[in-house]
Amino acid sequence: MFLVTGGAGFIGSNLVARLSDRGDAVVVSDWLEQGDKWRNLARHQLEDMISPEQLPRFLENRGHELKAVFHMGAISATTETDGDALMENNFRLSRDLWNFCAIAGIPLIYASSAATYGDGEHGFDDNQDPDYLAKLEPLNGYGWSKHLFDRWAVRHVEDRKSCPPQWAGLKFFNVYGPNEYHKGGQASVPLHLFRQLQSGEAAKLFQSHNPDYPDGGQMRDFVHVDDCVDVMLWLYDNPKVSGLFNIGTGLARTFHDLARAVFAGLERDENIRFVPTPENIRDKYQYFTEASMIKLRVAGYDKPFRELEDGVADYVQNFLMKDMARR
Repeated sequence: MFLVTGGAGFIGSNLVARLSDRGDAVVVSDWLEQGDKWRNLARHQLEDMISPEQLPRFLENRGHELKAVFHMGAISATTETDGDALMENNFRLSRDLWNFCAIAGIPLIYASSAATYGDGEHGFDDNQDPDYLAKLEPLNGYGWSKHLFDRWAVRHVEDRKSCPPQWAGLKFFNVYGPNEYHKGGQASVPLHLFRQLQSGEAAKLFQSHNPDYPDGGQMRDFVHVDDCVDVMLWLYDNPKVSGLFNIGTGLARTFHDLARAVFAGLERDENIRFVPTPENIRDKYQYFTEASMIKLRVAGYDKPFRELEDGVADYVQNFLMKDMARR
């Protein structure tokens, strides 16, 4: 039996789907709240569904049945300003699960974030040397809360304190794919562009406020959620592999490339309007991110990552369009 925190969310629900499809018993810890978030789990068999408040009791009563914990639950909004909530949800819960897994002797695979790298001044290398980690300066509270736990975990390993037999902190880059409707403004750019085009608007991309990048030339490492799930399951199947790992493709692409891929998936002519980057995020905006994937490859992961055009076409044609037809 596996525990997936945040299992009704974007990455978590895709992981739950894969585990369920292969016949594993899965317990999801998440809030469903109002709305259609439950649809992310509607087709899958679950052992149980518990709220985060019920998690301590569940671990006490049934934690001995678990094979591993996949900790995807967090406040993931980069615009979140409640520092206390970030600490409680993104740091303390992660620390508590680490300690549980250490005592229970089971793996902990958890979601970190590329937001831990800040503006990229020190590169995007998943180096877990404490001196390197100390140089990183996240640009928002979300990135800081994730970085804080990464540093806590690495320090525990360095000091030979109690640790899970396997642990992996995954620095997800720009993930896109099915089951992100509930994310609102934090959903991926492909979903936003799809909605704009389907409503008859032009595709909107941010203008560049950096002379080194043209409008639409800002670059990100866009990775399909299925590739992220592949890595997580590979890690579980390779229990000797531990550490901090980037999860991207290793190749940055422009937002213009991304928009073109959405147009191609919809078989439409390009129609883009560039709009000013909101002032409240302009000074914290990242113009370039690209995951170094050397560490994961050296660890033995050899499966290729999807090309942007292939991944976006699959998302648009085999999920977004079909889902729209059903609604």
